[in-house]
Amino acid sequence: MFEQVFKNIDDIFHKDAGCSSELDYTEQSSWMLFLKYLDDLEFTRSQEAEMMMETYQFIIDEPYRWSAWAAPKDAEGKFDHNNALTGDDLMDFVDGELFPYLKSFKQRADNANTIQYKIGEIFSEIKNKIQSGYSLRDALEKVDQLRFRSQDEKHELSHLYEAKIKNMGNAGRNGGEYYTPRPLIRAMIDVMQPKIGETIYDGAAGSAGFLCEAFDYLRQGGREKKPLSTSDLDILQTRTFYAKEKKSLAYVIAIMNMILHGIEAPNVLHTNTLSENLMDIQPSNQHDIILANPPFGGKERKEVQENFPIQTGETAFLFLQHFIKMLKPGGRAAVVIKNTFLSNTDNAAIKLRKELLENCNLHTILDCPGGTFIGAGVKTVVLFFTKGEPTLNTWFYELNVGRNMGKTNPLNDNDLKEFVELQKTAASDKAKGETAQSWSLAISDIDQITYDLSVKNPNIAETAQLREPKAIIEDIIALDKESEAILAKIQELL
Repeated sequence: MFEQVFKNIDDIFHKDAGCSSELDYTEQSSWMLFLKYLDDLEFTRSQEAEMMMETYQFIIDEPYRWSAWAAPKDAEGKFDHNNALTGDDLMDFVDGELFPYLKSFKQRADNANTIQYKIGEIFSEIKNKIQSGYSLRDALEKVDQLRFRSQDEKHELSHLYEAKIKNMGNAGRNGGEYYTPRPLIRAMIDVMQPKIGETIYDGAAGSAGFLCEAFDYLRQGGREKKPLSTSDLDILQTRTFYAKEKKSLAYVIAIMNMILHGIEAPNVLHTNTLSENLMDIQPSNQHDIILANPPFGGKERKEVQENFPIQTGETAFLFLQHFIKMLKPGGRAAVVIKNTFLSNTDNAAIKLRKELLENCNLHTILDCPGGTFIGAGVKTVVLFFTKGEPTLNTWFYELNVGRNMGKTNPLNDNDLKEFVELQKTAASDKAKGETAQSWSLAISDIDQITYDLSVKNPNIAETAQLREPKAIIEDIIALDKESEAILAKIQELL
């Protein structure tokens, strides 16, 4: 129903000089969608208050409500072109009045977990990039066609927004940092099996894909599809999902994505997660479940590295230490990391593997094929571990989808079906969990100095060992001599 509207909005942005990529399209549509959502939310709440003979206290003052400046209506409820700002007048209002007003909410909010604070945070970090007031007017009219009044409408909009995030990820490296393939996320959640009452945390939230998928999983009653009570729904809304995100655009997208999935005031903090000293994390800050795909390859400053007992410039290694600390005793985690973590020989990698194996039960490693992350030049693994008990055995699964993956052949849910089912089997019976693609490794059998956990499938015959260059040269010399002898005999015959 709304798909064509989304396409029309992107067409408008494409023609405007201020928007140059999918990242810009997503950013600009995000702030407009947010204000339209807020207007529909306030309208619904005011209607409910009226039915209860109560007075509703609007969050947004009259002149700054969507229905006042973006989409004024006449007495018949039709768009009122005569009273709608456009051109330079619209640009002056948006840039000079609307954004400063919305930005001021951050200072006036009671705390960071209110919708008021989120409004202020979003408009402190984002700006209107559209240069033409006429393009902006066209975009606003298209956005006004979208509605957030029913669950079906929100559901459709969330799917369209997810597609927009995916396109943004495919468009460039920066966008790709915000997007983890949803089938992989769903498989990770299936293994974790979160329950109502458990808290779920992602300290590198990106577009909040992990939390949105976990919300959908729990909202539908988890694995048992159990109907939720009013109390369950309240816990799900307010005391289940927690996130942090460093980058401004990703932060805004994360909030919008969670809102569209049904979480009204997301607990997302705009901060550099790694700036927090591990020693300052208290039990009250810890969580039951961590789902994450932290950025890798970045080089954090020395003062940031000093927050961690194992100091390294590798961002992903710092995040892994943070996640272990943020887990409650007995807490569970599923974390995506590049596969070289399993075998790197630098001191930081070795110490971190030792820490993980001694203080957590690294029960499962999923080895993902190349192409799982479109545009990424590295292979990845998913680490599944439980805090508070040492690792005795690790079950490996080598995912082989039987095709080259890319934009036209992305990862799908069916690709991971066997892994999810077999993982449950392996958890209770190691022997039954062994197939051509899966095996168990006793940690007592690995090198106790390097703690190398390289993915080496014992069910596949090893290729011949590479020969030394000296031996190869000796063989070439011997073959040359044989050739000379044969040529000499041929010449004698002639």
